[in-house]
Amino acid sequence: MIKTLKPYLKGYGKYVLLCTLAIALEGILEILVPFMMAKIVDVGVVNQDLNYVLKIGGLMLVMSLCSLACGAAASRLSAIAGIGFGSQLRKALFDKIQTFSFSNIDKYSIPSLVTRATTDVNNVMRMFLMLTKTAVRSPIMLVTSICIAARINSELVMIFLITVPIIGIALYAIIRLSFPLFEKMLKKYDGLNASVQENLIGIRVVKAFVRSAYEKIKFKTSNDELMKASIKAEKVIILNMPIMQFSTYLCIILILWFGGGLVMDEKMLTGELMSFITYVTQILMSLMMLSMIFVNVLISSASVERIVEVLNEEIDITDHENSSSQPIKKGNIEFKNVSFSYKKNGTSKVLENINVKIEAGETIGIIGGTGSSKSTFVQLIPRLYDATEGSVLVDGRNVKDIKIETLRDSVSMVLQKNVLFSGTILENLRWGNLHATEQECINACKVSNAHDFIMSFPEGYQTYIEQGGTNVSGGQKQRLCIARALLKNPKILILDDSTSAVDTATDASIRKELKEKLKDMTTLIIAQRISSIQDADRILVFEDGHIQDIGTHEELLLRNAIYQEVYESQMKGVVSE
Repeated sequence: MIKTLKPYLKGYGKYVLLCTLAIALEGILEILVPFMMAKIVDVGVVNQDLNYVLKIGGLMLVMSLCSLACGAAASRLSAIAGIGFGSQLRKALFDKIQTFSFSNIDKYSIPSLVTRATTDVNNVMRMFLMLTKTAVRSPIMLVTSICIAARINSELVMIFLITVPIIGIALYAIIRLSFPLFEKMLKKYDGLNASVQENLIGIRVVKAFVRSAYEKIKFKTSNDELMKASIKAEKVIILNMPIMQFSTYLCIILILWFGGGLVMDEKMLTGELMSFITYVTQILMSLMMLSMIFVNVLISSASVERIVEVLNEEIDITDHENSSSQPIKKGNIEFKNVSFSYKKNGTSKVLENINVKIEAGETIGIIGGTGSSKSTFVQLIPRLYDATEGSVLVDGRNVKDIKIETLRDSVSMVLQKNVLFSGTILENLRWGNLHATEQECINACKVSNAHDFIMSFPEGYQTYIEQGGTNVSGGQKQRLCIARALLKNPKILILDDSTSAVDTATDASIRKELKEKLKDMTTLIIAQRISSIQDADRILVFEDGHIQDIGTHEELLLRNAIYQEVYESQMKGVVSE
């Protein structure tokens, strides 16, 4: 794990080094203060030497101020290094997630990835901040204090050794019991984030169905589960402090008992006993801080594992050494004996033995029942998923042999779930082509029948779109997404049920514009309405992951029972209206 996280310290190593030096100096100065105090008592006070007291007292003041300055500098340097490390780690996580294929994302959940990039990174950052300050200071204080205490009185130091087994056993038990509890707690965070995310994304549905009360109960359940998991984990962790305090007080009582006897027998000076108690307190405080480090490392180690799991995730879909960047020129598509399963072991195939050839410039309609894998079929073309068996060819080349960027630049896909981002309409359109001129954007919107409603807005193409496109209708959102896809000037256009929210007249107008102005583009249209695909050159009928039939609208009406049934049911609806 350390090896995985080390690169994200790049550029901040010097701050860590300077912080370590400042903390080491602070610790040494702090350790010398009790020694100087003993000198004041045993020499200055006993001999009533005011000059000596003032001299040593002044020196103590200077040492304290220097220690304070070193501590402040260490805190600042630690904060710079820690926050910088956290920032780079968070960026690395985000960048890694951007490379995920659909199957990689399916392995995790969106809320879990959000938790890992926020809560888990914050946990690791806090651990780093503690380690840079305390992990250096405490060992220095511990070792130096033991050496000085042993020099003052080696016999009394043996008392301190009584606490070592107590502390060691306690820490081992705490670590052993707490780790699985904190793992469970972080999973509860995932569940809470899922509840919040789902509710906020679907807030309009919640309001429409008056389900706020249900959602409150659902959130309360997730929140209560997180609270219970947190309390259960903290119940073990909080035992650390009372055990350390018990060990500290036991040591001090024993030292006062035996040390007081030595002072009474004049085998030890009063100042020495005072400084000895101070050093023993520093030893025990250092041990307490080390135990807190162990506890925080324990809490954060679960977060570290979850972060490293994402960073080390093997990307399913990547370019290989011989991947070609030669652009796609025509847009021919061929599926050869293609099967696909979401599981890597190939069981539960959702597509099986698909064989179909699509010529460049053809318009292909795709229809079938819910769950017949129509969307999965088209997602294999731009390699959003990879075929489990067989091969998908574009212009005669296996899509796995084409660079992903080259392939996806040539394929535009409007998904079932239309997504717009916060920003102006023009900025959203330019997701399709960053360098598109305003006129090119207007032309694309005219093809998708979006231009007229855009111009009805007071600010036209500068109209601001809220996150998720909540301030435009479903049909308007679909038309903007189609225009965005067209701006890529793709060789292959895939419309995955992307005109379902527009009326039949607008749907027909969009199809007419596409056919007339983009004749050379291969177009695949998934639709539930036969009217959306009846003019296609050919129609694929899907059933249970198989292509059940291929033909024109007229051919399928004559011979295909599934197509006939869908057509009749939709025509009855038209007649009844």
